[in-house]
Amino acid sequence: MGSSAGAGSGEFHVYRHIRRKEYSRQKWIEEHAKKEDEEESYHTKIAENEKEAEERTAKKRAKRLKKKGLRKVKKPKQSDGATGKDTLPEENSDSEENENLVESKSSRIADSQDDDPDSIVGIVHDKEVEGHIT
Repeated sequence: MGSSAGAGSGEFHVYRHIRRKEYSRQKWIEEHAKKEDEEESYHTKIAENEKEAEERTAKKRAKRLKKKGLRKVKKPKQSDGATGKDTLPEENSDSEENENLVESKSSRIADSQDDDPDSIVGIVHDKEVEGHIT
């Protein structure tokens, strides 16, 4: 006696085909999700590296500008023997550096208690160059 309620032998191939398609679809979904995660982590790492590079650059830029400003402040005036005029370092249009120079020169004026005429002439000459003398 045979069974009349079961699936026939032809239905197994249809079931196997549907099962294979479902496994393939799940595999594609997992690969796609993994690829998206890798891309996201890659972009996050790139952004982080750019941020760190910008921070390093900003730190070095600040150090370089600070060193440049100190070099201008500390640079001794060179006297030209033939003309008798003092030569000054090049002026930078950067307003912060000019303010720092003005503050350092004004503190030099306050600190100088002796009446050395050479230092007074140098300070007056500095102010004339900066346009503070009226």
